[in-house]
Amino acid sequence: MSFKDFDDFPFGWADHEDIAMALYDRFGDEFGQDRIYRIRFTDLLTWILEIPSFTGTKEGSTEEHLEQIQAKWVYEWRDNQ
Repeated sequence: MSFKDFDDFPFGWADHEDIAMALYDRFGDEFGQDRIYRIRFTDLLTWILEIPSFTGTKEGSTEEHLEQIQAKWVYEWRDNQ
């Protein structure tokens, strides 16, 4: 199994860091720390549901999940600066 195969593993709502990494891969430095924390949860939810290997549903989303994902996304952004 190659490392690329790991990118295709499914993940769900409990996998905050995987979701944050996918969002950073998609948006890169377009969103900095301040901007990430100002994203509306409706937009964040839409972007998460568009991630190809994400298996969660809209109904499974909670405010706590979205807050954790935002925080992890900021950490991912900081790590890449």
